[in-house]
Amino acid sequence: MLKALIFDVFGTVVDWRSGVAAEAKRFFDVKGIGLDPFEFADAWRGEYQPTMERVRSGNRGYVPLDELHRENLDIVLDRFDLAGYFDAADRVELNHAWEKLPPWPDSVPGLTALKEDFIVAPCSNGSIALMTRMAKFGGLPWDAILGADIAGNYKPREEVYLASCNALRLEPSQVMMVAAHPGDLDAAKACGLMTAFIPRPLEFGPSHENDPQADHHAGMRRRDDWNYTAESVKILAEILMA
Repeated sequence: MLKALIFDVFGTVVDWRSGVAAEAKRFFDVKGIGLDPFEFADAWRGEYQPTMERVRSGNRGYVPLDELHRENLDIVLDRFDLAGYFDAADRVELNHAWEKLPPWPDSVPGLTALKEDFIVAPCSNGSIALMTRMAKFGGLPWDAILGADIAGNYKPREEVYLASCNALRLEPSQVMMVAAHPGDLDAAKACGLMTAFIPRPLEFGPSHENDPQADHHAGMRRRDDWNYTAESVKILAEILMA
């Protein structure tokens, strides 16, 4: 019997690209920087997986994502020759962009509906602090905050999914992982969780040129691999509660 749904957050529940670009634009406008803020957001996000992989591989101890984002910000500012425009205080403030990500329009109503019958929680690579502040910003009605911090590692390592189940005192078969990324769902499925795919065709913008894995298209091609495929969190709630 399904008891809980745990969610990938960046890209599945919130629109990270627009949120980060909006904060970057705010700084660029003040400082007279002509760089496309979406290009900057894509570059910053592009450092996400390589940085976490050093932790997953055991080459670095666990570091919360907040700190990895801050380190990656320095890398990206240097790449675009913008380091001289941002002092230490600016960089700390801009790093909070990851806490100010707008939910996709269906996320809050869908989660609110699911809460009536199920536990809902993030299973994110974001820290507890980051997920909590993002929830406050976007009105995300989580019952708990799960994911990387409680596992001390990053998805798709199996301990992240299993630690989330254990924290709720549920068997993996009683928990459904919901994500817009096939790799996330593959890892959860291998751990015995149920899976639901939510396509987010605009996660990397309308062109998809910065989506290295073409997750949206791959997920749609593999829709039979998941227990459920729904066009939105709200529709998933309608299916599960029918």
